Amino acid sequence: MDSKYLEELQDAIRELYHTEPVYVETVPVKEVFQGQTVWDGAVEVFDLPESPEANRIYAWAHETDNIDQPRRTVTVLHVAPVLSPELAVRASILQDYRESNEHH
Repeated sequence: MDSKYLEELQDAIRELYHTEPVYVETVPVKEVFQGQTVWDGAVEVFDLPESPEANRIYAWAHETDNIDQPRRTVTVLHVAPVLSPELAVRASILQDYRESNEHH
């Protein structure tokens, strides 16, 4: 994994949670919904040893169609029911789906 990419994710986590993330691993995740692949990528797993909110966080970045924000960083705390990289991706997709339907 590109160290610059990991640094970008760590910077985003520091900014959001004011704690120092410690890289653990990269987990490939493929999420299929109604026969369509909705996500196929890597999720970076970080420990948050000093965070009162959660001891782990999942993070990734992806390209968007938005000209103002061509790249989006996603972070999801390891808090029940989100207890795996796969569930973090699922939670993010659901959140995006809800938000896009609120604007229509």
